[in-house]
Amino acid sequence: MATENSVCFPTPMLDPRLLEERRDEIVESCRARRFSADVDATIALHRRANALRTALNESNRLRNEHQKSGKQKLDPAAREAHTAEGRRLKDEVAAQEEAVRLAEAELETALRGLPNFLHPESPRGDESDFAVLETAGQPRAFDFEPKDHLALASALDLVDFERAASVAGQKFYFLKREAALLELALQRFALDQILPEGFVPIVTPDLARPDVIEALGFSPRGEESQIYSIAGHDLCLIGTAEITLGGMYADSIFSEDELPLKLAGVSHCFRTEAGAHGRESRGLYRVHQFSKVEMFVFCRPEDSEAQHRELLRLEKKIFDALEIPYRVIDIASADLGAPAYRKFDLEAWMPGRGAGGDWGEITSTSNCTDFQARRLKVRFRRTAEGESAGAGKKNELVHTLNGTAISNARAIVALLENHQQRDGSIRIPAALVPYLGTDRIGPR
Repeated sequence: MATENSVCFPTPMLDPRLLEERRDEIVESCRARRFSADVDATIALHRRANALRTALNESNRLRNEHQKSGKQKLDPAAREAHTAEGRRLKDEVAAQEEAVRLAEAELETALRGLPNFLHPESPRGDESDFAVLETAGQPRAFDFEPKDHLALASALDLVDFERAASVAGQKFYFLKREAALLELALQRFALDQILPEGFVPIVTPDLARPDVIEALGFSPRGEESQIYSIAGHDLCLIGTAEITLGGMYADSIFSEDELPLKLAGVSHCFRTEAGAHGRESRGLYRVHQFSKVEMFVFCRPEDSEAQHRELLRLEKKIFDALEIPYRVIDIASADLGAPAYRKFDLEAWMPGRGAGGDWGEITSTSNCTDFQARRLKVRFRRTAEGESAGAGKKNELVHTLNGTAISNARAIVALLENHQQRDGSIRIPAALVPYLGTDRIGPR
């Protein structure tokens, strides 16, 4: 079983020992992601911290030798000189310890500004430079003018934004009637697709400490943050169960045979959506609160690329069953956050978006390699055949991956728009009927 210690996060997200060895890769990752970070300055800080640490170690060695020499019998003058030298060495060590502390804090701040490495096959470029890997299903040819999900939901009395705004503000909503049942049906449907694949269901807290959020690579503070902070408490509302699932095993050591550990997190998600605007932000597509089933994997480093493909396979399986046309895209470098080594999105065809329809993101899956695990201190110990767990093996960092099984608000958008009928009703895909209890919503 995984062992646990007191949780603290003093380590950087990139191994500082790799700064010089893989300097060009780190520079390329910063450039491709549009991160303004000075890698060479960070390398200089690492060298300085190492030099100060070496000097401190030497001073401690001299101090220890001096203390040992004091055990000899000395005359009063020699004893006084020895005591004075001891005070000097003590003060010198204290000053050096403070210098090391400050240098390592400065180094860690710089390291936190460096993103993960980039997968060689990840497209380089801006948000629009993604690569389409495959397309599944054909956008439906309607024999009537399709409506967007807002018009459909209004006519069927499924969603109430106006009353929700008076209670909680803009971009909150009430789900009503079949939409409320659809919320629950989608959640259980997604779980039933992934639990047979070895995922453990977890209902997570909707709150997390800022240090846990930061350890996962999200910014809990600042103008760019998408995180809600709770006034008067050292807590924030989570934007995804990735945060709580990753934090759940912080400072743990797994045995090799416990990996991969696959978790299915059920939570509400809260996002400020600062700066969001435009047609794609209308209705349920971009909201402040939604429910989600999130897949999260801890695995051995050599397994993470295969696990990434497996998460993508499960996302495709879910939306194939929901009969939603989608495409798989390989996200371009400048659209990646700091933790992701590589990221795939599923984009559903949404007939109500724009003139003639368009694609909209419904799931994401990211391989974060050891970027989060280093900060969270999640490790494992390899066991050779016939060995007991932990027998003389050095601990290694796990790799972490995440993927959306279902994000309910956006899934509802895709379902309403793709399965709308001429009479205003919504056909329910056969795979979802047992969960919702009906094959049709409306008309009214």
